[in-house]
Amino acid sequence: SGNPAPWNETMRPGDNKWTMTIWGRDINSGEAKFGYQKTPHDEWDYAGVNYMGLSEQKVNGKMTKLLTHPDRNGLVYTLNRENGDLVNAFKIDNTVNWVKHVDLKTGLPVRDPEYSTHMDHEAKGICPSAMGYHNQGIESYDPNRQLFFMGVNH
Repeated sequence: SGNPAPWNETMRPGDNKWTMTIWGRDINSGEAKFGYQKTPHDEWDYAGVNYMGLSEQKVNGKMTKLLTHPDRNGLVYTLNRENGDLVNAFKIDNTVNWVKHVDLKTGLPVRDPEYSTHMDHEAKGICPSAMGYHNQGIESYDPNRQLFFMGVNH
């Protein structure tokens, strides 16, 4: 799902569930199996509607069906695509500054308040911009090398 509205973040308090969410659905019924919200209360209009790459790789020694998602917010997320568990989340590059890191236990981004857009704060140099670090590009996955290839905006 995409970004919350209106863009003015002070007009929509809270996490704005279930925006900015990767959904896993039952293929037969369409019922939601899980939802993982990448950017709760998206202040930057990152939207997060990009590519979802599917692969099978070892996680803790076990072959696991994965979903990898490079997001406009500058992070790459990898989830277990069968149950929605967060496997990994990392910055595409060290210039991403709105977030310090993603807490892998809670799945929540640990934000840097310096780059918040709330009305009584003048933030400068937010990275990525609203255009995003990765914006609706097409990726590819090489199963032999277990690598994703993607274009980014730097």
